[in-house]
Amino acid sequence: MTKTLIFSFIMLLFTSIGWSQSKEYQEQKAEKIKKGSVFTKIIKRESPATIVYEDDDIIAFVPLRSQAPVHLLIVPKKEIATINDITDEDALVLGKLFLVAKKLAKEKGISETGYRLSMNINEDAGQSVFHLHMHLLGGQKLGPMLSQESKQ
Repeated sequence: MTKTLIFSFIMLLFTSIGWSQSKEYQEQKAEKIKKGSVFTKIIKRESPATIVYEDDDIIAFVPLRSQAPVHLLIVPKKEIATINDITDEDALVLGKLFLVAKKLAKEKGISETGYRLSMNINEDAGQSVFHLHMHLLGGQKLGPMLSQESKQ
């Protein structure tokens, strides 16, 4: 076999063993994007939320299910489904997400003790709302995000 044929076979094998989103996830994602984001409903005041920060570009609020003593969602008002969908024009608003996170961490008294900023992107990370958002978590020792055990 030629090198090209071997390479093509290996790539086909890898892509068929899970290096893509499941069909079920793709369908759920497409439907949620079509319906519009729950975060956009909060931005438009069509759904209630405890808002802790807002300006022309960013909104931050308390999530329905807190995972730490301090847990806030920081969301650009522009609806961007995932990090994979950002453009060069989004650079300023993405930088602003971090500046707002810094400000809120200080206001909540966790800037010195430590906090985590997290974004979940697509299926393997558990993204369920397709409107880019950053989790600000703190107020306790959070531990590692993933198991530190070596995989052998």
